Amino acid sequence: RSLVLALSLSFSLALSPNGNDSRQFKGDRSPCGPSRVLHVRKVPIEVSEAELISLGVPFGRVTNLLMLKGKNQAFIEMASEEAAITMVNYYTTATPHVRNQPVYIQYSNHRELKTDNLPNQGRVQAALQAVNAVALGGSASGGDGTLMPGQSPVLRIIVENLFYPVSLEVLHQIFSKFGTVLKIITFTKNNQFQALLQYADPMNAHHAKVTLDGQNIYNACCTLRVEFSKLTSLNVKYNNDKSRDFTRLDLPSGDGQPTMDPALTAAFGAPGIISSPYAGAAGFGPAIGFPQAGRYTTLSPSSWVYGDVHRVKILFNKKENALIQMADATQAQLAMSHLNGQRLHGKVIRVTVSKHQTVQLPREGQEDQGLTKDFSGSPLHRFKKPGSKNFQNIFPPSATLHLSNIPPSITDDILKELFAGTGYTVKAFKFFQKDRKMALIQLGSVEEAIQALIDLHNHDLGENHHLRVSFSKSTI
Repeated sequence: RSLVLALSLSFSLALSPNGNDSRQFKGDRSPCGPSRVLHVRKVPIEVSEAELISLGVPFGRVTNLLMLKGKNQAFIEMASEEAAITMVNYYTTATPHVRNQPVYIQYSNHRELKTDNLPNQGRVQAALQAVNAVALGGSASGGDGTLMPGQSPVLRIIVENLFYPVSLEVLHQIFSKFGTVLKIITFTKNNQFQALLQYADPMNAHHAKVTLDGQNIYNACCTLRVEFSKLTSLNVKYNNDKSRDFTRLDLPSGDGQPTMDPALTAAFGAPGIISSPYAGAAGFGPAIGFPQAGRYTTLSPSSWVYGDVHRVKILFNKKENALIQMADATQAQLAMSHLNGQRLHGKVIRVTVSKHQTVQLPREGQEDQGLTKDFSGSPLHRFKKPGSKNFQNIFPPSATLHLSNIPPSITDDILKELFAGTGYTVKAFKFFQKDRKMALIQLGSVEEAIQALIDLHNHDLGENHHLRVSFSKSTI
């Protein structure tokens, strides 16, 4: 949603404050400015009290709720106006979804909700106690869910059981759900992947710690341990894949390490990894929907970079759509988060979680027109071995490709001609100094690089060598 849309929505609400909803209950009314009572629109009729309360608890304690199911609306009362402001600011730029439907949150013209005499409020109060207890129980906060004085805006994060790689971009995506992230520094200490993350507001750090500590980034692995740092501010010198100051885009990359292309961050921000305010809260099957699919050679090899494709089904009546079954749900998440929003053949790829847990193969004798294929026995799978080193080399699509398994007789001119002769713009090329079995090649665009990976991964270079192609974290 653009800022213009958000402003126009707020303006229309001020002109007609919540329609006739205010007649449903008694409340202290005031002009439509910041208020701890928030108005929620487009609420699915089947939504539960706990689901609506969960929208607010990452930002502070929720003190009351009024659901107007007949109007598909609700009111959420936060413990403080500051928590409500943080919540509105966040959801203005990241529209929340309930039951896979977008809902819209704005300030109401009420200062508090008075719902004591309304029906079903006993159930609402029980839900409030349960959800708030889970979110805020045992935290270093006051009775109203606010943080203790002097608490740091800097969090120390340790990722335990690191089965899949966790990047700076993954951390930013998860933690930015709780407020503005200013700086991140990642490092390895005591053989553990760790990070320091600074918020703009200590309240954001408090809510993130309370909600995310002990949660898994991926199913049954990559467990977050979150605690407050003794530091009150971070000093970031370089913007690269290890550290980032989001307030200083002018910082150098340092040590020859590249600054991440903003397009990659945008691509990473697409639906994936986390789909609710809680890490690991959403359960996903291994099948993903792949609208605007096209052909098998387009679908499967690009996904193999992020996991092993087992089955592909192009839909009979919508041949621009397909289902792809990955080896497991985590690999489906990786493919979705990295490929959604990318361009291919001049069209934008949209990748979503499918309702299907598996792709069914056609029964014997059933006419399928070759639209379903089984790749489970493919020799191209990169992730057959648990804990394979290939999991450490998963990066978002970029214009620079990493080439490996190059035989000694192959020169840079041969490789450049291979890509140029297939129709790609070669902007730069270099062999690795210490290992000429590997090289980097930079193409004209990310879209070109995706198509080149599809076309040339596993290309026969002779001498029993097949070219291995993947996306690079580096540029030339």
